[in-house]
Amino acid sequence: MPQASRAPRSWFASTRRAPGICRERSSVISGAGQAQAPAASEFELALAHPVVCVVGPTASGKTDVAQEVAARIGGAVISADSMQIYRGMDIGTGKIAPDQRRVEHFGLDICEPGEPYSAALFQDYARSCFRSLDAEGRRSVLAGGTGLYVRAAIDDYRFPRGEQTGNPVRDYYARVLEGQGAQELWSMLERRDPESAALIHPNNTRRVIRAFEMIELENTTYARQHEGFSHMAQSVPAVFFGLSVDPAVLNERIERRVDSMVERGLLDEVRSLAAHGFEGALTAREAIGYKEIVAALRGECTLDEGVEQIKTATRRYAKRQRTWWRKDERVRWIDADDADVARMADEIVASLDAARASASSVR
Repeated sequence: MPQASRAPRSWFASTRRAPGICRERSSVISGAGQAQAPAASEFELALAHPVVCVVGPTASGKTDVAQEVAARIGGAVISADSMQIYRGMDIGTGKIAPDQRRVEHFGLDICEPGEPYSAALFQDYARSCFRSLDAEGRRSVLAGGTGLYVRAAIDDYRFPRGEQTGNPVRDYYARVLEGQGAQELWSMLERRDPESAALIHPNNTRRVIRAFEMIELENTTYARQHEGFSHMAQSVPAVFFGLSVDPAVLNERIERRVDSMVERGLLDEVRSLAAHGFEGALTAREAIGYKEIVAALRGECTLDEGVEQIKTATRRYAKRQRTWWRKDERVRWIDADDADVARMADEIVASLDAARASASSVR
């Protein structure tokens, strides 16, 4: 697989990038660069040990548990979070600080805010990490996060060409968005493909443009692909552990987490990002914790109102994450109400040991 170009150096150059060979082989794209899609043969990975997936809603403790498991089994953590890939977006995304990383972490600080990135690019990146770590005799622990990123990394999901590289279709509809706005862009899709439009929120402009790419480049539709995604086979050996937290307990954690983010300097982080030209990326639909602070700094709401909006948006996001993973029958659920990282890691490692012993006895 050809090496992808690195993201350009910037004011974030001093921020720790994704380390090791995974960074060199990842499909991060810069400026006019293009990422290379994995060849068909790369969709089936033969690994010495399955990837350990630690999943669940935000504030459930995935980051700490994944790191503890990786430390015990001689592995590294790959973060499957669509916002933690951005350099400088640290506090608002709950990114683990460099001085707290006891094992090697990948999937962090891959590119700059606003730089094009997608689940397709993460698929290539994550699988290169799995291969490299496996070759070194180390285990991969995937912490997610963003459900689509986890499934793209593990399952037999083959992205349309438009999802993987820049193309004239994307450029054209990006101009439509800039000139006519999100609602008109979505209305164009509704007229052309109402079934797909019904599945996509008008403000999710990246997905709307992706739907046009599927129609014009791949002779398929977002709706057809969406239907097939729920019945997808697994192409990377993996085991899934989910952290289950009572909704009331999780909501309390989210309250404390957001308050802590503000206390640790979220406002200054947003100001710094905006001052360096990244305000557009901070107001994206997915940028929970950033767009609300930008609105407060613009005077569109008070800071207290902005903080409450973050809490509300985070609770809703956590609910969607719970719903996503509850539908996946592969997940073995672990009670995480007490936030006891050591106990949860004990359960996961014991399960891995039992599975290995069972497999050895069959041989």
